[in-house]
Amino acid sequence: MSGHSKWSSIKHKKAAKDAKRGKVFTKLIKEITVAARLGGGDINANPRLRTAVTTARENSMPNENIERALKRGTGELEGVHYEEIQYEGYGPGGVAIMANALTDNRNRTVSELRRVFEKNGGNMGAAGCVAWMFHKRGLIAVEKGSVDEERLIEVALDAGADDVTDSDSIFEVVTAPEKFEEVKAAIDAASVTMSSAEITMIPENTVAVTGKDAQHVLKLLEELDDHDDVQSVASNADIPQEELERLSA
Repeated sequence: MSGHSKWSSIKHKKAAKDAKRGKVFTKLIKEITVAARLGGGDINANPRLRTAVTTARENSMPNENIERALKRGTGELEGVHYEEIQYEGYGPGGVAIMANALTDNRNRTVSELRRVFEKNGGNMGAAGCVAWMFHKRGLIAVEKGSVDEERLIEVALDAGADDVTDSDSIFEVVTAPEKFEEVKAAIDAASVTMSSAEITMIPENTVAVTGKDAQHVLKLLEELDDHDDVQSVASNADIPQEELERLSA
């Protein structure tokens, strides 16, 4: 789990750069559109849509952009039809990797992602090859300096979190997907600053990687995450914190 949370922290730091290029908005617009298409346009009755809209607002997306994406999803406005696909594979050192994508052209996406894997010393596998290693969970990262551990444990567990763990420079709050919003709201109400919060895939076990393997794994994860069709990336890589900070500087 610790390897995954470290990757989440990196994604949070690079989100500011991505926002300047419009990448974050593009991915959030896709998610809002698909969530509205699959579950309807009422955010109170559609948890996935509610999470997507909340995340969009937290990233300062203008309301008109949110409304347009929502209406494209419900069919009130014409729009592109996105297909939800999960890609799986292995990186250097035998690290398992999952990439969730929303695409309007699956042939293009699979071809491009396969090239990303191969270029960085990995290989894309068949559907299901690594998915069994992961479970969908809510994951909230809190910087250690922003809250007392006992206070965070009290707030999170009272709101329905499964666990709160210590992971290097952060605390991890893990929840069932259906409890994610409730726990996140409770932490926010307690004036605790979250460095990242997402529903993601968490590995049962991690694989330790260092040196060149760690460098190539990190490059592979970043390139996958940067792809326009990829919404999220999960890995069971566990890279030492000091090495991770050096490589991601």
